[in-house]
Amino acid sequence: MHGRLKSCYPMSTLDANDPVHTFSRPADDISLWFPALKPRQEASLRLICFPYAGAGTGVFRAWPSALNDTIELRVAQLPGRGARLREDRFERMPPLIETLAEILRPLLDRPFAFFGHSLGAIVAFETARILRGCSLAPEHLFVSGKIAPHLPDPAPRIHELPDSAFLRELQKLNGMPQAVLDSNELLEIMLPVVRSDFNLLESYKYEADAPLGCPITAFGGLQDPRTTENGLQSWRTETTGSFDLVMLQGDHFFLDTARPLLLQSITRSLHGTNSGRASSKQS
Repeated sequence: MHGRLKSCYPMSTLDANDPVHTFSRPADDISLWFPALKPRQEASLRLICFPYAGAGTGVFRAWPSALNDTIELRVAQLPGRGARLREDRFERMPPLIETLAEILRPLLDRPFAFFGHSLGAIVAFETARILRGCSLAPEHLFVSGKIAPHLPDPAPRIHELPDSAFLRELQKLNGMPQAVLDSNELLEIMLPVVRSDFNLLESYKYEADAPLGCPITAFGGLQDPRTTENGLQSWRTETTGSFDLVMLQGDHFFLDTARPLLLQSITRSLHGTNSGRASSKQS
């Protein structure tokens, strides 16, 4: 998982066996992979969000109006969904993380923070870890709806179940919109995407490494069957910085039902980051 990013090292230091991901990118890749839901060119910080399994940018469409003008929101739009539906999806975590870390580099020209929910929490965490090879670190890592990555996941493995059984498991989480459930056509489109993302999550293998140095805030739903308070508390071991746990009313998708309180907490943390940075500059 923790391969080196090629752009962080002189070409002479690398050989053909180095575990790096290389590719050529068209100029518009940033807007394709990490669109800004409300561009803010003068923002002093970027909040980069990673959605849960099967989701895209729409999960965060209401967020920009709750963030002040000093924060620009960018959302990961992975291949195989939304406008990228016809593109091949990633099947394993390491190549996804290496690709995201490379593509993100131009967006990290100013302070940034990561937020990820469920699958997105792992993607955000692993992206933060690999970026250390470029001496880049988020101001804050927000992880949501996922127990700490070093713990065994008690949730059943479901990505190989037949469609009917897989769908029943998804319904238990209240994560499949009724409009999709009522449409065979939409189900045919959505199920392979969600199944592929669960494969990403269920095949993920944590590798022990030095903890991050940035603050971590973990969010959990009080009625979420996939997490426990102890499991969320265990994120504390993944940072040498400060740690906070915020429990909110709701099931696995409390980020929708408890959105105002979630965004208040994130905004409060990021406001402290911006204020501290401004004070440092003045001193």
